[in-house]
Amino acid sequence: FTKREPEDTKSADSDRDVFNEKPSKEEVMAATQAEGPKRVSDSAIIHTSMGDIHIKLFPVECPKTVENFCVHSRNGYYNGHTFHRIIKGFMIQTGDPTGTGMGGESIWGGEFEDEFHSTLRHDRPYTLSMANAGSNTNGSQFFITVVPTPWLDNKHTVFGRVTKGMEVVQRISNVKVNPKTDKPYEDVSIINITVK
Repeated sequence: FTKREPEDTKSADSDRDVFNEKPSKEEVMAATQAEGPKRVSDSAIIHTSMGDIHIKLFPVECPKTVENFCVHSRNGYYNGHTFHRIIKGFMIQTGDPTGTGMGGESIWGGEFEDEFHSTLRHDRPYTLSMANAGSNTNGSQFFITVVPTPWLDNKHTVFGRVTKGMEVVQRISNVKVNPKTDKPYEDVSIINITVK
């Protein structure tokens, strides 16, 4: 608190209008570089109608992909999405709000580029990877493999691995599907995704 009265003009600072002052360039830079809320995490739990799938994410190797997944998850974007494409002995796919395999977009609107990393390959089952329609067409759809799928390397961005709940992934991959569309006869859906 100050003992100065508003009409006290002896101070050198008295000509300042602190309520209408514009911040200096340095102050603006300091404020914009300050850490905001954390948008990216390194683990998540996909709560499905058939059980929980725990995921380890790779934010260092593929920051945009993990950010897209985490922000969509926190915003409830994936809530209620079905696993619209299930191929037994291969993978389970979700993340499309239309449930057709044709929908979904990134947190930036539209699509974003691939993020391939030499240490993240489709070399084992229970790999979390982005679904796409070709090079640099990532949106919101993703899939989890149930076998090694090396032919997908450098075509789909690996951004996570299942650490717990492999049996849930297997159960989902074994549901009865329409052989023409790979869509389950009975919906299996995401309740929500908890990002840690």
